[in-house]
Amino acid sequence: MKRWLGVVIPGLLLLAAVALRVPAFGVNDWPLMQELRYLVFDSYQRTLPRVYRAEVPVRIVDIDEESLRKFGQWPWPRSLLAQLVDRLADAGALVVVFDILLAEPDRMAPASILSQLGDQPDLRSMTEVLAKMPDPDAELAASMGHTRTVTAFALNQEPGTRKPAEKWGEGSIAGDDPYPFVRQRYVGALTTLPAIEAAAQGNGSVNFVPEFDTTIRRVPLFALLDNRLYPGLAAEAVRVAYGAQNYEIKASGASGEWNLGQSTGIVAVRIDRLIVPTDPEGTIRLYDSGHRRERFVSAWEILGQSFPRQLVAGNIVLIGSSAAAVQDLKTTPIEPVMAGVEVHAQVIEQILGSQFLQRPDWSDGAELAFLLVFGLVLIFAIRLVGALLTMVLGLAGIGCAVALSWYGFTHFGYLIDPLYPCLVALLVYLSGSLLGYLDTESEKRFVRDAMGRYVSPHVVAQITRDRTRLALGGELRELTVLFSDIRGFTRIAEGLPPKDLTNLINRFLTPLTRVIQESGGTVDKYMGDCIMAFWNAPLDVPEHPRKAVRAALAMRGELHALNEMLHAEAMQKEEAPIMLNAGIGLNTGDASVGNMGSEQHQAYSAIGDTVNIASRLEGLSRVYDLDIVMGEETARHVQDFALLELDEVRVKGREAPLRVFTALGDENNAATHLFATLAASHVAMLAAYRQQDWSAARAALNVCRPMSGSLAGLYAVYEQRITRYEAAPPPADWDGVFTAETKQG
Repeated sequence: MKRWLGVVIPGLLLLAAVALRVPAFGVNDWPLMQELRYLVFDSYQRTLPRVYRAEVPVRIVDIDEESLRKFGQWPWPRSLLAQLVDRLADAGALVVVFDILLAEPDRMAPASILSQLGDQPDLRSMTEVLAKMPDPDAELAASMGHTRTVTAFALNQEPGTRKPAEKWGEGSIAGDDPYPFVRQRYVGALTTLPAIEAAAQGNGSVNFVPEFDTTIRRVPLFALLDNRLYPGLAAEAVRVAYGAQNYEIKASGASGEWNLGQSTGIVAVRIDRLIVPTDPEGTIRLYDSGHRRERFVSAWEILGQSFPRQLVAGNIVLIGSSAAAVQDLKTTPIEPVMAGVEVHAQVIEQILGSQFLQRPDWSDGAELAFLLVFGLVLIFAIRLVGALLTMVLGLAGIGCAVALSWYGFTHFGYLIDPLYPCLVALLVYLSGSLLGYLDTESEKRFVRDAMGRYVSPHVVAQITRDRTRLALGGELRELTVLFSDIRGFTRIAEGLPPKDLTNLINRFLTPLTRVIQESGGTVDKYMGDCIMAFWNAPLDVPEHPRKAVRAALAMRGELHALNEMLHAEAMQKEEAPIMLNAGIGLNTGDASVGNMGSEQHQAYSAIGDTVNIASRLEGLSRVYDLDIVMGEETARHVQDFALLELDEVRVKGREAPLRVFTALGDENNAATHLFATLAASHVAMLAAYRQQDWSAARAALNVCRPMSGSLAGLYAVYEQRITRYEAAPPPADWDGVFTAETKQG
């Protein structure tokens, strides 16, 4: 790719992102963008919910489950509602607001019952009595006439229905025409009964604005019905409480409103002396406090003999229901289930307490300006200072955007979107660094292809991540080191042609190498028929001694399978079979590991006393005629395996004796009764041997022999020693340590 494409491609992406922010493209309305933006804003509210203030005079009279049990199922008789209104009025409620649609006559009204009875002579006396009974709807209307009340209506899309009564006067509009921005548009309404509606001082819509995920984040202060603005229930409750006659709507372009030349819709609504900021559609954003039990008073308490009047005195009181049967339950940013009446109550609290969330009319322009500047800085930075520093700069810019957004939320209630600029910044950065990334990947592929043929894939992977690893030098790490080679290899090699010998070595090394690498080990080198490997470098390998011992046990199994194949092949050719026996030495400890060699040739390898001892232990496998010999530190990490101590040995070049062990199997083998019996007799044999109790040692040895299996060579060694010491006892300072006379391994 040409170098100039590193500027042009990110620049075109930035311009496209800026263009998509123009309202004509509607990127803000894309469901994915909305979902991501709400994820941010909802997390703000969950992190710092609106503080509930009990002194704000808003209460809810809840027709809850207990009230329904005491006074019967819903709907209640209007006479009972009238009694409820009277009680609230007597207690000094400032406004009584019905979050209940009273759209049909009371089903228990006398007129309703008379219509069902018909003109039957035998019921004529009953009909005369019913005709004289008061109308419950009229009772409710009369009660509402004695106090300030607000009724409800629900806007819908059914044309030809009766329009809600307009209780508010003609308002005023400052700035741009708000009507095109109000999206809550309806052609019909479900209204309260005219007689009840006429008795109220206010009348408001109960409609919400559920988002695509059904969550209520906005509540309309106004909605359009046949091109006329109708207020929401919360707005009407506040207007009636303050005795205001109308509303004043302030839109973009009004005095004092900065909108960068754009017509952005409604900015705020004034109710008496209260200024309520809105979004362009005339909705107020819910600043959720979550459910608060303090808001609620049960309806049965109000209707009881006595109730706490101070809870409703001077309050805007909403009558609604949290009962599941009424089915007025909503989802909010904080609560998965909240009564709809509590959402209205929260909006009224926000208005009275001036606690708002808003996107100022300048927010779109500010986000666009930040996006443009931030994107241009990243485009040129990646060419001037490289991908790494640009990433730091980009992260700093993203952090700044999030911090400013959070600051605006916590201090001013502003909802400034940090997400879109951050996503675009990420896109610009990725596109701008694409050429460098491709170049880097090309170089890494070259290194992997060249080196993968010679060293462990773990080493290649680490070198491609960090090329400085190619420099000479090492580090001190705890390793588990393994040496393994074929016993009697010289004799085998003498009897095979070079091609067959090479094939045999490859067949030996391939499965053993696979076992090592699958267990997280690194193959250091091949030395003819010998393998050197280690665990815990260059990458950390948790529990590396256990993995190394498991690998050694698996290598034993692979070698057994290979011998069976070689035997079968020899039988087909009618030749003498070749049987491979290998010794394995394991040791755990600190070693220096890294790239070692010269400037011309390097190898990733390990050196140190730990490595030397592992080599000596592999040599000791010939002495004891065993396939696995491990040091004490390795054995300490696998004490639950089927381990047996072999001896204490002083190897050539080291004064301190070593305790050496062998592994017969893993923890499953250790749990068998046979191993437990063998281990007990073996321990007794070693103890008697070191105490120079030769008869007891021989007796224990004879117990072990029938169970020994692969340990026959080991017990033959001890039998020879016991026989020798019986004939010529060791010196007085004998410590039971075996001294290897020659350098093993």
